[in-house]
Amino acid sequence: VFDREFIAEHTSGVDEYLAILDDTSWQHIETQSGLSLAEIEMAANMYRKANSVIMCWAMGITQHQHSVSIIQDIVSLQLLRGNIGKPGAGLSPVRGHSNVQGDRTMGIDEKPPTWFLDALEKRFQFNVPREHGHTTVEAISAMEQKQIKVFFGLGGNFVQAAPDTPRTHAAMQNCDLTVQISTKLNRSHITTGKEALILPCFGRTEIDYQKSGKQGITVEDTFSMVHMSYGQLKPFSALMKSEAAIIAGIAEATLGKQPVDWQWLVEDYDRIRDLIADVIPGFNDFNQRVDQPGGFYLGNPAAERIWNTATSKARFIPNKLPETLLHNKITSTGEKPDLILQTMRSHDQYNTTIYSLNDRYRGVYGMRDVIFMNEADIQRLGLEHGQKVDINSLWDDGKERRVNNFTVLSFDVPQGQAAAYYPETNPLVPLDSYGDKTFTPTSKFVAIKVTASQAVNAA
Repeated sequence: VFDREFIAEHTSGVDEYLAILDDTSWQHIETQSGLSLAEIEMAANMYRKANSVIMCWAMGITQHQHSVSIIQDIVSLQLLRGNIGKPGAGLSPVRGHSNVQGDRTMGIDEKPPTWFLDALEKRFQFNVPREHGHTTVEAISAMEQKQIKVFFGLGGNFVQAAPDTPRTHAAMQNCDLTVQISTKLNRSHITTGKEALILPCFGRTEIDYQKSGKQGITVEDTFSMVHMSYGQLKPFSALMKSEAAIIAGIAEATLGKQPVDWQWLVEDYDRIRDLIADVIPGFNDFNQRVDQPGGFYLGNPAAERIWNTATSKARFIPNKLPETLLHNKITSTGEKPDLILQTMRSHDQYNTTIYSLNDRYRGVYGMRDVIFMNEADIQRLGLEHGQKVDINSLWDDGKERRVNNFTVLSFDVPQGQAAAYYPETNPLVPLDSYGDKTFTPTSKFVAIKVTASQAVNAA
C-alpha cells in the first residue's frame, strides 16, 4: 500500500508518525471525524486504488482550531503513497482571492522572514524594522487596548470580514485615524476612528495611464503562475488614482525621495518590477518573462521533489488527535451546544460583497438570514422548517454573541451541524477562538444554541 521506495528516499519521520496512528483507537477516530469506520474504509479503498491523487482543501480545513495539524496529516497521507512530485498528484490549497498567493510571495506577512528583510535592507540601504506585526485577530485586540493609533486598509471590508462583529467595530473606533484605499464603498467606510479618510482608487478593470503610457499589474495564482493584468474600462473619474500612485504619493509626502524616487517609480510600473527582481528570488528578468503570453511559472520545489527542510527530506509530522471535540472555553460555560455552526458564502457572493439575496447552489432565493439544519436536529430542538429563530454562541468570556430572526431551512447537512452565511453570522464567532499557530478565526466550528425567535413570540 505504501510507496516504500519514495518514503525511504524522500522522507523522514515515518516510524514516529505510524506509531502515533497505531496508538489511536478507531473509536476515537470515529468520534473525532464524525464518520463511521465503514465510510472511512470506503474512502481509503478509493485512495489506495488511485495511481495519482491531488488533495485539495480550503477554508473548511483552515478555519478550525487544529487546522495546522489537519494539514500536516493531509501532507503525511500523500507522502505515504508518494503522491507529491509526480504527474497528476500533489497538494492544492484553494484560495478565495486572485492574488493571495502573490501577496505572500511579495513579503506581505506579519512575520516576514529574515532573508526578506535582509534583502530589502541591502537593496534600499535603510534600517528595516524587525519587530513582528499583527495578525487580524491580534490587530483587533491591539485596537481594543488602544495600542494602535492608525488603521490603513488596502481595499477589503475589514470590519465585516473579521469575527466578533460588534467587538471589531468598537475596536476600530478606538483608532485616531482610519484610512481606506478602495474601489467601492462598504461598511468599513462608516465604522471609523476619530478621523477617517476614503481614498478612491482604480479597480483592476479600469485603464491605468501613467506618464509612460498604459500600465499593467501582475498577479500570481494558486498554481504559481505570474501573469499581467490590464484594465479595459475608462476610469470612473479623471480625479481617481491607481493604488500604486496613492501609496507612492503618501510615501513621498512623508519621506521625500528616500529611499527611492517614488513618483519616478509610478511613472512606469516596469521600474517597480525591476526592484522586485532585485529583492525576491525567482523574479529575475521579471518584466521580460511576464510579458510573454500567459506569463511565467515561478516553480514549486516540492513538485520536483526538492525538499526545503533541514534534512532535505519531506517530514512526516505526527499529531495526536485532540482529547475532546469542544474547546475548553466552550465546555467551561456549563452549557451544551445544540449544534456546531460553520459560516459560508452563497453563490451570489464574493467575499463580503453580496450581489443578490439568492443562492442557487442551495435553492435559496430572496433571503440570507437563514440557518441550514438537518431535519432530525430541527425535530430534536422542537423547531420547524421555515420557523424564525435566534442564535447565540457559547464562549466563556461573559459576552453575549447573538443574531436574531433567522429562518430555519431543512437541508442535507450532517446531524449536529449547521451552516449560515457570513458576514451575517460573524457576530457569533468569538475573537479569541482561533487556530493553533495561525490566529485564523474558527469560523467553521462555532458552538451555538438555537431557540425560537423572541421577536416573533413577542409579536
